[in-house]
Amino acid sequence: MLTLSLYFCLLLPMPLLQLGECFSCNNNLPFLKTRGKSKSSVSSLFAQEESDSEEAVAVDPNAVNVLGTPLQCCCSDVGGSGIGTGFYRNGFCSTGEQDLGRHTVCCKVTDKFLKFSKAVGNDLSTAMPEYHFPGLKEGDIWCLCAQRWAQAYSAEMAPKIFLQATHEKTLDYAPIEILKEFALDKEEAEKILQELNDKRDQLNNLL
Repeated sequence: MLTLSLYFCLLLPMPLLQLGECFSCNNNLPFLKTRGKSKSSVSSLFAQEESDSEEAVAVDPNAVNVLGTPLQCCCSDVGGSGIGTGFYRNGFCSTGEQDLGRHTVCCKVTDKFLKFSKAVGNDLSTAMPEYHFPGLKEGDIWCLCAQRWAQAYSAEMAPKIFLQATHEKTLDYAPIEILKEFALDKEEAEKILQELNDKRDQLNNLL
């Protein structure tokens, strides 16, 4: 019997991460801004009615990232497979009631992380076509379960991430200070945060 832990990641009793030493980041990689193409949804495989499936793949227009700005696309064509990442396979790290594992962290996987993930029971390297999962290799972009990213961080195996494509629900498992240390789009994210702070200061001055 196939395990569903790949999608409904184990709900580990993981506390909010505390600040600590983090890996250095490469901030020169371009941020992915391609629009989602795939409409396949893992949740639709378990839907009882067609209407349930259609509702499941809808993207929340109000979804925001960990910076507090609109959620950006993570990857709409994982490894050239034609499959979008995310629980809803639409290219976004969106989440909802059906997404028990909180696939909210947009990350760039490495061989080191993939080996670690397989060792702890979450094989992300093997393709599972029946679940629209292409199997990952180093360099692929994927929406990882927030609990799994936190687990990898604790083991010093966490992959780098794209903050602008990482859903705000990730903050339930890791503070923004740690996430920024792993950000591939850190420079752009810092500018966004500064702009938000400037606008907040301007508003406070008007009050």
